[in-house]
Amino acid sequence: MIPSDGALAFRENGLAAGDPVTAGPAGTGSSDTRPDVTRSSDAGWTVTEGAFDPARIHASETVFVIGNGVLGTRGTFEEGFSGDWRATLVHGIFDDSQRYLTELACVPDWTALEITLAGERFTLEAGATLVYGRVLDVRNGLLSRSVRWQSPRGLTWDLAFERFASLADTHLLFGRVTVTAVDGGGPVQVRSLVDPLPLTDGVNHWRAQEATAEAGVAAVLVETLGSHLQVGLAQRLTGSEPAVSISSAVDVSGRPALSATWTARAGQAVAVTKAAALHTSRENSAPLAVARAGLEATAPDWDSVLAASAANWADRWAVCDVVIEGDDEAQLAVRYSIFQLLISAPCDDDHVSIAAKTLSGLGYRGHVFWDTEAFMLPFFTFVQPELARNLLSYRWHLLDAARRIAAAGGFKGARYPWESAMTGEEVTPPFLPDRNNPSKLIRIWTRDTAVHVGADVSFAVYQYWRVSGDDLFMAERGAEVLFETARFYASRAEWNAVAGRYEYTTVTGPDEYHEHVSNNAFTNYLAAWNLRAAAEVAEWLRSSDLRGKAAGEPAADEVAAWRDVAAKIYLPRDPRTGLVEQSDGFFGLRDVNLADYRGRSKSMQALLGLEDVPRTQILKQPDVLMLAFMMPDLFGPEELARLDAYYTPRTDLEYGSSLGPGIQAILSCQVGDAGAAYGQFIRAARADLRDVRGNAGDGIHGASAGATWQAIVFGFAGLRVDHDGWLLRPRLPEPWTRIAFRFSYRGEYKQVDIRRLPGVGSGVRAESSA
Repeated sequence: MIPSDGALAFRENGLAAGDPVTAGPAGTGSSDTRPDVTRSSDAGWTVTEGAFDPARIHASETVFVIGNGVLGTRGTFEEGFSGDWRATLVHGIFDDSQRYLTELACVPDWTALEITLAGERFTLEAGATLVYGRVLDVRNGLLSRSVRWQSPRGLTWDLAFERFASLADTHLLFGRVTVTAVDGGGPVQVRSLVDPLPLTDGVNHWRAQEATAEAGVAAVLVETLGSHLQVGLAQRLTGSEPAVSISSAVDVSGRPALSATWTARAGQAVAVTKAAALHTSRENSAPLAVARAGLEATAPDWDSVLAASAANWADRWAVCDVVIEGDDEAQLAVRYSIFQLLISAPCDDDHVSIAAKTLSGLGYRGHVFWDTEAFMLPFFTFVQPELARNLLSYRWHLLDAARRIAAAGGFKGARYPWESAMTGEEVTPPFLPDRNNPSKLIRIWTRDTAVHVGADVSFAVYQYWRVSGDDLFMAERGAEVLFETARFYASRAEWNAVAGRYEYTTVTGPDEYHEHVSNNAFTNYLAAWNLRAAAEVAEWLRSSDLRGKAAGEPAADEVAAWRDVAAKIYLPRDPRTGLVEQSDGFFGLRDVNLADYRGRSKSMQALLGLEDVPRTQILKQPDVLMLAFMMPDLFGPEELARLDAYYTPRTDLEYGSSLGPGIQAILSCQVGDAGAAYGQFIRAARADLRDVRGNAGDGIHGASAGATWQAIVFGFAGLRVDHDGWLLRPRLPEPWTRIAFRFSYRGEYKQVDIRRLPGVGSGVRAESSA
């Protein structure tokens, strides 16, 4: 067995010599040694809502988002509800914004339906909702809702709604409503309308180029006002019964509409299916013509498209699934997190990336942060490397913009922005209103001082290279990213002649509560790493068959200079205890006992104020612990325990950053505290499903979803990859009895199955196979 204190585990070619593990099938009486990572009950695959709470409408809209890697559609009701935040967001469809510089623009809504039942408009805001239920099945991305509705006049109707975005043909979208008259019956009309001018948080980004409803197809072609991107949307309706009549018209407001009408009889279920096709000018020059052709030529139907999409989902889950036994909540949470990552990742487009709020809401306006590389990308690197390559290529394509940012500051190389969109320019708003006092503007300093992003990107590039073995990507794209960021850090380093070292002053680390600090440990260590890694890659290229493929390859003297700067960068650390000060003077700031603030409903920044919280040791997220996670060889077990004991109690875990808890769970595992690790893990896992921070309505916490997966694989399973291969140091929390998952290493999928041994305390049994 492998005891839970992290003894020896597996190397690349199976069990390492001397490991106290017996190889063989995980179960009894089985000759198949491959772990079954797909066995689970339906409860582990479905998110359910048993009652509708209007007070939680926006959080529910986020939770029930669907997508396919090209677009995301929030879980708003087809028939609408007052104050809902309807949004379908498509990768790369940005437009100018006076307030946010640029933002993802909501495209025309493909889900909207007006339903009239015996002369009464169906809405949950009138009549009585007798039965309600909603289910998202993450196995196939199908969203379902069932309602028994009693109209204001007393008639009772059953309505069942379904929708999905195809993963097989990512331009196809389907919705269906099935209407049953429980008593009475009468005339029914289902109208599908397309608004050519959808609003994005109250702002119009569109001009209508075409709006038609003819030959059974309703269609719009719209163009963004500033960026001049076009979106073409076409849709058609079909009825399940011959008596259903389909008509089309453009209404007085210019909205194309299709109508399905029939006379309902008691007990008769009639379905109306909507097929929609959406294309953009980012893919072709005539998006509406292509959308129309997609509906007319192939005549897609619900069953065949859903089956093809489900087959694609089955292929994804075959390698992406994580099985947890003994904890139903954790099982669903990790699958939900994986689902959110998969529906946000661009499959066929390496010019876009995953925004902080994915494609699920308007929070951060669709901008890309370091969240992607540090928190989300490891999942793709280890499970879907072809998608990781796309995400990293996005940064490579935008190197010229990063060079311009560096040059504007008087530096060499490339400096990636704090917030990025389509062009790679800095799109962080200089000022934003204070949430507690909207009349007051807050200066957003991270656009000027958060210089660690380039190293975060380089770290992700390097990790992908080491895990995937993709030498060609490193030579053709990744190396240039490392070289240009190294040039920036070399030129940005400031020589302190008195101390005889290089420093970085006036910076902001991941902990945004403390801005304009000097020698932020995370920044300094990552900058030094970036310089060394760039030098390593340059020397590798010179000795490889791929020499000459990388743009901007450095000469030997520049590589030597990088190593010299890296060696002289100040890396704060107490040589006796190993304790690292987050930044100059941090230990001298006022200490606050966060336990005194239990039961609060706001962040410590909101409670103490923007001016006061930087004078304390309260952390939004712990920079030093993030550093320890990214560079596990820096600290021994005792040093790591000291760091964890110092920084975790000072972290605003409840309402600070959603990025931290999953990573802190990994470190708690590494110091042997699986109980504390579980508490931090479950906070990350509940970020959206339970809306623990009260802001899920803004969109999915993409970083928290990625950190949830990392906490299981790198924390509780203890997976670690180094130059020699990979190994496991599992620590299962109570009440888990099993973890099983796959990961990709050097082009080959590995399978891991870790089980708690009955009757031996904390002992576990782990197995691995290719």
